[in-house]
Amino acid sequence: MILSKGLHIALAHALGLIQNDNQPATIMINPRLYDEGMLQRDHPADLLDSWIARRGAPVCVGMDPVFQRLPAAFQNLDPASAFEMWGRTFLDAIEPHVPAVKFQSACFERHGVAGMAALAKLLAHARGKFLVILDGKRGDIGISTQHYAAAVVEHFPADWVTANAYLGADGFLPFLQAGLGVFALVRTSNASGDLLQSARLHDGRTVSQSVADVVAAAGGEFVGACGFSALGAVVGATKSVDAKQLRQRMPRAPFLVPGFGAQGGGIADALQCFIHGRGALITASRSVMQAFENRDGEWSQHVAAAAKVFAAEISTGLHAQGTSATSPS
Repeated sequence: MILSKGLHIALAHALGLIQNDNQPATIMINPRLYDEGMLQRDHPADLLDSWIARRGAPVCVGMDPVFQRLPAAFQNLDPASAFEMWGRTFLDAIEPHVPAVKFQSACFERHGVAGMAALAKLLAHARGKFLVILDGKRGDIGISTQHYAAAVVEHFPADWVTANAYLGADGFLPFLQAGLGVFALVRTSNASGDLLQSARLHDGRTVSQSVADVVAAAGGEFVGACGFSALGAVVGATKSVDAKQLRQRMPRAPFLVPGFGAQGGGIADALQCFIHGRGALITASRSVMQAFENRDGEWSQHVAAAAKVFAAEISTGLHAQGTSATSPS
């Protein structure tokens, strides 16, 4: 979808960013995604779809570095420097096999200014080689969320972000308005999330289903040419029964699916998140990042091999189901 200037202004009104025609509020525009005429160059969902088609597997590798678990060659450096040096080689190793990479912001934030500088440099290194997701799971409203969106646009270049949907649409709309794709938390893979997300409302829906309905309704305003929205959902692979139901409630939302592999989610679980072989991005982190442990030889070769196996496993599962990541909807 290409946003016309009129539609963009209409959306700005809907988001409360313009109070009246004579007094517009400050609107954060992502210069990488909009041209001077306010036309969107690359819709986030179309960009996601094209990257998956290019690499042939709907998978994402997470970068969740822990200094103590980096290869021995980096242990004599300070954490931020180690992350940057390791990260460049890691990204280059997995590039041929996966379309997307997800940076866990917390892993870099804990190392202060130097850690965040390393994150920014690695995000820039990944641009043009992958679809880039910044995983910060921001949860706020109003001007604070606008600040978070501005930080991504101005300092931490990414195509998609993660955000907390449990504050309502106010928690994710500013990211969308800035031209970013958003994976909103709907059904997470952590066990303690069940206490909240599986609770029943008076109308019989679970809490996660009610959040899914919010995401589906809001996302309808941001659908790309590929048929999917710039507003997606985080749905854990370990919650396959819920995932199947949530897919029915959010047919246009791309799913970001954590929990595969080391966290216990299997191929059958992951397949519940697709619709006609499309619309989901399965993530793995530790199973790829730590593939070198207890093995001889160059660490990056083990990482590359693990990324290749991961991509092949998901692709094979989709083909066995009679679909593929590039199947028409």
